[in-house]
Amino acid sequence: MTKRNKEQISLSDALKGFIKENNLEKGLEKIDARDAWYAVMGNAIEAYTTSVELQNNVLLVRLSSSVLREELSYGKAKIIANINEYLRKDTVKELILA
Repeated sequence: MTKRNKEQISLSDALKGFIKENNLEKGLEKIDARDAWYAVMGNAIEAYTTSVELQNNVLLVRLSSSVLREELSYGKAKIIANINEYLRKDTVKELILA
């Protein structure tokens, strides 16, 4: 049998260490940003959203409705603020609606 390390760490700390050690932060940020878009914007907007991608702090959202795209473009600053508030960090700096 092997000797066990007597130092105990929480599962949360172990996962954070694993994520940092394997450089997975950017990938998780992309997933979190996508989930934040759907949570903040709701089901009505989700129906018209075809893709959500985070690249270099720019959230690129593709919408199937040009009317909705135009309407949302007036509130970009508010959408960015709401998404960052949901994420509890300043991840999204710019929003592009395509």
